[in-house]
Amino acid sequence: MNGALIAGAAVLGACAGSFLNVCVERWPGRASVISPRSRCGSCEAPVRWFRNVPVLSYLMLRGRCAECGVRLSLRYPLVEVGVALIWAGMAAMWGAEAEAVRGGLFLTLLLGIALTDGRSYIIPDQFSVGGVVVGLALAPLDGGPDLADAVLGAGLGLGLLWLIAWLGRLAFGKDAMGGGDIKMMAMVGAFLGPAGVLLTLFAGSLLGSVIFGPVSLRTGALVPFGVFLALGAGIAYGWGDVLVEWYLHTVLGMDGA
Repeated sequence: MNGALIAGAAVLGACAGSFLNVCVERWPGRASVISPRSRCGSCEAPVRWFRNVPVLSYLMLRGRCAECGVRLSLRYPLVEVGVALIWAGMAAMWGAEAEAVRGGLFLTLLLGIALTDGRSYIIPDQFSVGGVVVGLALAPLDGGPDLADAVLGAGLGLGLLWLIAWLGRLAFGKDAMGGGDIKMMAMVGAFLGPAGVLLTLFAGSLLGSVIFGPVSLRTGALVPFGVFLALGAGIAYGWGDVLVEWYLHTVLGMDGA
């Protein structure tokens, strides 16, 4: 195991997590992530470059703005640490192979989708449509589905979710699923292929029903389905082959031969 590679991936991941925080904050409101530069949400003071170091700046400032002293969200360092762990984990698992990059980007996109959908019930096109482009662009590299499966997966994710949304509208007389969820599943298909789409839908629906279903029934709150689809896609990426094999052998009784 290459410790330097893993450490380098963790540092790059923390930087990517810092940028992801900006995307999560601005993209739902259609704001630019380029300008203006990072600033305090309370006093609007720009964050100086030497106070914008992932994780370390938050710790040195004790979680408060250097100018006005308002407490900063704990989400910022947690996302930076989370993405650092994702990228370090991919480097530990795949080494210097292309799949480490593909997996790191995919899981980072899923985290961004979960955060924006959980906060505002919005999945920005930059995550979903942009993710489709990234997934298809990386498909020719070793490790994931080939380009044909990636295209088929994107089409299946888009078409299947659109069909479910259309049937839900017919059955309930209102939108049962947002357009962001539909485009998100196209992104999942571009990274995981057709089998990954089906497993993501199954796992996401199951998790959403078990975890948020009782809350929705009691309070009437809308289910942030993108959060659970993101969890399902993460499961499909990490354990998809194992789960499919278990289902075929245990449930259907099919032999590996």
